[in-house]
Amino acid sequence: MDYDVLIIIGGGPSGLSTALHLQQAAPHLAPRILILEKAHYPRPKLCAGGLVVDAEIILQRLGLDVSEVPHADVDTAHFDFAGRGLSIRNPKRQTLRVIRRNEFDAWLAKKAQSRGMEIREGVTVKNILPDNEGVTVETDSATFRAQIVVGADGSNGITRKCILPNAPVYTARALEVLTPTLPSPKLSELGGGLGRGHDAYFDFFPVPANIAGYVWDFPTQVNGEAMRCWGVYDTNLLASEKRPQLKDPLAKEMSRHGFDLDEYELKGHPIRWYDPANPVSVPRVLLVGDAAGADPLFGEGISIALGYGAVAAREIGESLRRNEFSFSGYKRRLARSGLGQTLFVRWLITQVVYSFKWRWFQILLWRVLKPIVVIVAWLFVLNWSKRIR
Repeated sequence: MDYDVLIIIGGGPSGLSTALHLQQAAPHLAPRILILEKAHYPRPKLCAGGLVVDAEIILQRLGLDVSEVPHADVDTAHFDFAGRGLSIRNPKRQTLRVIRRNEFDAWLAKKAQSRGMEIREGVTVKNILPDNEGVTVETDSATFRAQIVVGADGSNGITRKCILPNAPVYTARALEVLTPTLPSPKLSELGGGLGRGHDAYFDFFPVPANIAGYVWDFPTQVNGEAMRCWGVYDTNLLASEKRPQLKDPLAKEMSRHGFDLDEYELKGHPIRWYDPANPVSVPRVLLVGDAAGADPLFGEGISIALGYGAVAAREIGESLRRNEFSFSGYKRRLARSGLGQTLFVRWLITQVVYSFKWRWFQILLWRVLKPIVVIVAWLFVLNWSKRIR
């Protein structure tokens, strides 16, 4: 089956964003775009689901209102070391909007379909074979052919394995659990926590124990019911050092607030993170989202994925106009964009924040140098979507 322009492998935020941005710039291309998704919407997806303002800005430019998706809003985000640190609050809107990925992805897919793009669900890609004339995509149901393929199939996707089998891989790990907003009655009676309200907490206390990341806790909702999402993120930068089990700091933090981790279902997933030296394309195939690399500092994925779509769509549009598909300039375009700039800065900060693991340094960073940290975050980590064009 021939799709004379584009096949996108993966129907998550990065793939759908690529399709929507390309359709917005060139509406006539919509029926010539095919998105292959291995699952069926609404498919479960392990993801904390935090949307920063940059994600909303990108969606607004596409004419989309993410408030249509069920969500929980975060008033204040706290970045702490051992319970103390700095707080960030957006005075004009929520600081963080939390969605469930099954609901968000299904909503975004319907928007793409409403704009004329075809999505085939339940299709598993087996192989990707680029050549001088195009790309062959072999699946469990049919073989497809197109001029261009976009790999938007996540950290463990097949696209990168097929086109860049020897490229280095930098993979973080994360665990996640959902709980009620309050501890169980038996724990409350024993002096358990009283809930955390509408605030989000990111605590870096695991770093001195060689877990190069943080424990998080913020509000969410499941089928309209208020819940809390807890988790722990580890970049694996300190993997060569002796360290506890990843769930240990999460259990410790939950216990501090009256929750017993053993009472809840714990799930884990890898996160491939961005490194500026990594290749992100070969002729006729380019990568977006986690397949190219997520934010290494926090493991943030959704807003970054949406940003990749905007950059990739511009690269594809110009390649079609030139009728030249080497994508030799894609990495440079990415690096010069607001997305690439924030990914590079976050990569640099990751090397410092997690490599200098001493307790005194973490206290200095999150408690003493608060004004400097906030300024750096505002200038270099946030607001990148305004520079993505």
